Amino acid sequence: MQKLPVIVGFGGINAAGRSSFHHAYRRMVHEAMKEEDLAPMFDGLAKLMKLENSSDRESMLEHTLIRKIESQTFDINNVKTHRKTVMKAEGEAIKFETRKRQLPENLPENWKVEDLGGGKVSVTVEGEMEVMTQDTYTPAVTSAAQLPTGFDPAEFYTSRNQPKGLQLAVFGASDALHSMGIEWETILEHIQPDEVSVYAASAIGQLDDFGGRGLAQAGLKGGRVTSKQMPLMLTQMPADFVNSYMINSVGSTGANIGACATFLYNLRQGIGDIQAGRARVVIVGGAEAPVEPEVLEGFKAMGALAEDAQIAAIDNAEECNNRRASRPFSENAGFTIGEASQFFILMDDELALELGATIYGSVPDVFVNADANKKSISSPGVGNYLTVAKSMALAKQILGEEGIKQTYASAHGTSTPQNRVTESHILNEVAKAFDIEKWPVAAIKAYVGHSLGPAGGDQLTAALGVWEYGYIPGIKTTETLADDVYDSNLEFCLDHKFVGAKGEQMKAAVLNSKGFGGNNASGLVLSPQVTMQMLEKKYGADAVAAYQAKNGVVKSAAKNYDAQITSGEINVIYHFGTEVMEGGDLKISKDGISLDKFKNQLKFDTENPFSEYC
Repeated sequence: MQKLPVIVGFGGINAAGRSSFHHAYRRMVHEAMKEEDLAPMFDGLAKLMKLENSSDRESMLEHTLIRKIESQTFDINNVKTHRKTVMKAEGEAIKFETRKRQLPENLPENWKVEDLGGGKVSVTVEGEMEVMTQDTYTPAVTSAAQLPTGFDPAEFYTSRNQPKGLQLAVFGASDALHSMGIEWETILEHIQPDEVSVYAASAIGQLDDFGGRGLAQAGLKGGRVTSKQMPLMLTQMPADFVNSYMINSVGSTGANIGACATFLYNLRQGIGDIQAGRARVVIVGGAEAPVEPEVLEGFKAMGALAEDAQIAAIDNAEECNNRRASRPFSENAGFTIGEASQFFILMDDELALELGATIYGSVPDVFVNADANKKSISSPGVGNYLTVAKSMALAKQILGEEGIKQTYASAHGTSTPQNRVTESHILNEVAKAFDIEKWPVAAIKAYVGHSLGPAGGDQLTAALGVWEYGYIPGIKTTETLADDVYDSNLEFCLDHKFVGAKGEQMKAAVLNSKGFGGNNASGLVLSPQVTMQMLEKKYGADAVAAYQAKNGVVKSAAKNYDAQITSGEINVIYHFGTEVMEGGDLKISKDGISLDKFKNQLKFDTENPFSEYC
């Protein structure tokens, strides 16, 4: 019987705040929250933002979610650049003095150099001289979903000049691990060392000065490439950091890259390992820090980002409303970039029950399909129709004809004119096919922008929040739907939609991602209520009762962690140079491998998987 991958922990951060224990979710739907739920959210946000107290709620609201880019990233009004300038003297030649060590290695033919002594030289240039002059500019795009103002992941561990994307990965994975309420060492005592999988990535890599940008620009800026820039810019580094510095893993690892569908690609890989029996615990996630001038310029050149002038024109206003830059399924102009880190811990159902892990939901499958032949690599094709329809077909098998009517769609919802047409048509056609009259649709990029690689993780954290507090987040930046949006069988939630206590009216959610290049993915996520009903049917009421007794202790430990980090005591997991193993620290036998740093042995399979052929 196939094992069910269940979600037992999650954490990270985006423009709405910390993910674990639904803090970021509560920020998105704060208007609908009770004071008893709001107060701890603001307390935790104040600590992340380095505020003395949490009384100034308006300031915290103003400096979270999508807004005008703030100076904590870079000065949006004075972005540094260089311009080519050709200099030519009027009459006499160009003459200047400089240090000898600053001369180019290969002197231009029209340069004459005279040694002045003391390490200085005089240079005479006959004719023209091309130079790069410093300049600044204000980008056409000034909106982004930045992390809460004042939050800096580098402060919580010795980051050693690591790119921001990797700092976010460490924070997010650490938050997820702590959120379980179970020590990682305890989990390892119940599994073999290789029964762990980690799949995490960024979609575009680390592109700040400590990664790709620094590597590419070092020579042009007169600097040197460092030994860290090349390796740390790679897209699989979030997974590598978790393995090497956080959980001491010898299990499976990888980074599936699918543009904006990257998170769901990795989730698919992880749940596949659990279902195939290759892993009993899986860490899935992603981190991206793309709010950088060069990234903005790159996406703007593609016509993908919402430019200030375009937003102002839609509103018939003189200035851009940065807070409403992202307007999914409305009259819009492009997406708004965001930064985020999202990580999830999944276990097979048997291990989760054995450990008493809190079960937040389950993921029976993620579907991936390409677009087939098309005229443009950037244009959407047919693949996303397949992934959404397959997800709903599986939901029908699990929940039944009536059960699928108690689901909702978490749309990719990028806020581009093309997306609003194509994705609404996909969702509408699937709703028709499965006889759903008004399928609720959410689009949380209205709040947290498009974080690229981790975007699907942003959607998953929001779905888990629905099953705790009961509200599907409304697309509140969208006042009215665009005329070309298909909605005959859809209900676009333009305001927070209450779906019962603990979201009991929603048995499942379909998370949808549409990636550049034809990378389509849709995942079916089952509610914790449905998940527990399935487990009780499989294991029996007595087993579930025994699990619940264990879960009380786990929930208490998790609650203590939440209180600790909410109060500002942030302990990030990061082990550099400890518990290191080499060839002499393991013993190989015909039965398996013993590793010094692990209690349990790695056992080889004893049965021939190809016995029918032998």
